[in-house]
Amino acid sequence: MTTTVNDMLRTYPADLGGVDREAMARCIEECIACAQACTACADACLSEDTVADLTKCVRTDMDCADVCNATASVLSRHTGYDANVTRAVLRACVTVCKACGDECARHADMHEHCRVCAEACRRCEQACNDLLAALG
Repeated sequence: MTTTVNDMLRTYPADLGGVDREAMARCIEECIACAQACTACADACLSEDTVADLTKCVRTDMDCADVCNATASVLSRHTGYDANVTRAVLRACVTVCKACGDECARHADMHEHCRVCAEACRRCEQACNDLLAALG
């Protein structure tokens, strides 16, 4: 499937150093999708009648969105690449996606937006773990 992320990786003028482009593209795309889902979920939580019960969910959503956006940005930059920084950012993203996915899953039976968000977090967590494994 052709995506803007794939197109940008394909057209990068220098060698990516053997990085698995498919795993990289999937991870960037899942990070972006997760950030969007978390932002929308936090906003939806704020519109719920039981917003006081969703404070932790809102906070976790916002943290996850920020880390996912940062991860997508770091993964999209290749000039002066530092594998140690990339691994650290990916590990942070795995951690926050797990926390957010767990928190949203607690509310998934009552709030559809939390179910959707939890699924996005799980996909992002897996994509980050897959890329970490590919990086070695």
